[in-house]
Amino acid sequence: MKLIILDRDGVINFDSDAYIKSPAEWEPIPGSLEAIALLTQHNWRVVIASNQSGIARGLFSADTLNHIHKKMRDGAAAAGGRIDAIFVCPHGPDDGCACRKPLPGLFHDIARRYDARLDGVPAVGDSLRDLQAATAAGCAPWLVTTGNGEKTRHSPQLPRGVEVRDNLLAVVHSLLDKEH
Repeated sequence: MKLIILDRDGVINFDSDAYIKSPAEWEPIPGSLEAIALLTQHNWRVVIASNQSGIARGLFSADTLNHIHKKMRDGAAAAGGRIDAIFVCPHGPDDGCACRKPLPGLFHDIARRYDARLDGVPAVGDSLRDLQAATAAGCAPWLVTTGNGEKTRHSPQLPRGVEVRDNLLAVVHSLLDKEH
């Protein structure tokens, strides 16, 4: 099984400092839904791992988050892609959970769900915490310069071996080139 783990905000859709609080605010980054379609066509399982502290902060409900994710899944499907699963941390930064990135709890949940080892599994993010969680779980971290990625790229805490690409579509092209 070919598995890839994607962050949501800043990787698939435009991010917002005010949070994505409704389906209307969720807008895909150009090329991201096509990237998911390419992965699907090449038999990859696409899984999302996303911190969504807006729930803990009372900015939106779990039901609203489900509607946002329906819009994302419908957009991916319209492009010919499929999002296999979405793993979310609904907790705030001070809640002390194990699932909030930079901790690897969401990644461990994914490994259990798929009965898979995550060694070398590509994990794509735009923030330092995405890359730290991916590295802690044994994944191969990829940084996109969309979202917070350009700022993240210059962090002195950037984990070793991070691959950097302009956007999700560029990551997918690199992964598919490595397959052949």
